[in-house]
Amino acid sequence: MNRFGFFCVVLSVLLPAVAGAEIKTQTIDYKLGTLTMKGYLAYDDAVKTPRPGILICPEWWGLNDYPKGRARQLAGLGYVAFVADPYGDGQIATTMADAQRLSVVKNDRPTLRARANAALAVLAARPEVDPKKLGAIGYCFGGTMALELARSGADLAAVVSFHGGLDTPNPADAKNIKAKVLVCTGADDASVPPDQVSAFMKEMKDAKVDYAVEIYGGAVHAFTNPASDAVGNANIKYNAKADQRSWAAMNELFGEAFNPPAAPTGTK
Repeated sequence: MNRFGFFCVVLSVLLPAVAGAEIKTQTIDYKLGTLTMKGYLAYDDAVKTPRPGILICPEWWGLNDYPKGRARQLAGLGYVAFVADPYGDGQIATTMADAQRLSVVKNDRPTLRARANAALAVLAARPEVDPKKLGAIGYCFGGTMALELARSGADLAAVVSFHGGLDTPNPADAKNIKAKVLVCTGADDASVPPDQVSAFMKEMKDAKVDYAVEIYGGAVHAFTNPASDAVGNANIKYNAKADQRSWAAMNELFGEAFNPPAAPTGTK
């Protein structure tokens, strides 16, 4: 079994389905130019009224079991969650080399924004969703994707980046941000060094964005993913405290932004 296979097995054990919720899931195909994208939808079928929708932007591995598990968690909390396909055709990286090859789209911010906006449009059009209450979260590569979605001027109420890259070639685009922004980052993350965090904070301050940055001591990159240790990289490690605290911070922000969704049933 390769590292990716082990990664998925560990994840299935550590991120069980939310008990008590009637979670429905499905793969949804959508188009972006010549690409067919394959997103993943999760919602509680017991809730009959429109509710906030949360777009999930995955790590550089693509739409694998990890973001699907997070989608089901959010569905259990009363949201409709939709995981974006960042690469098209449901491509998933199974090695670090695959991930590095696929994630070069990060360097093409207009394309990255287009893919995020296409997924957001699918989510907003769902009958289960209140299109006036939309949010986005992202992990690592996906954190950058979620922030670029906000910088594009997308109609979002809240955006959360978990250990995502914070740099952007166009910091002036922060003026387009409509959302409340939360960044959760590790104090020891070599991929997101202090100078990058400082530059991001200046970008937000200059644009007068409603933002917060939480920095977790002892945490490195990918600290929310229970299977991160299987990668075998000193800068990619799970940190249970940082995971729990960042999820709680996200919930607090969503409660403020959405006032909050009716009858939440799930727990972290």
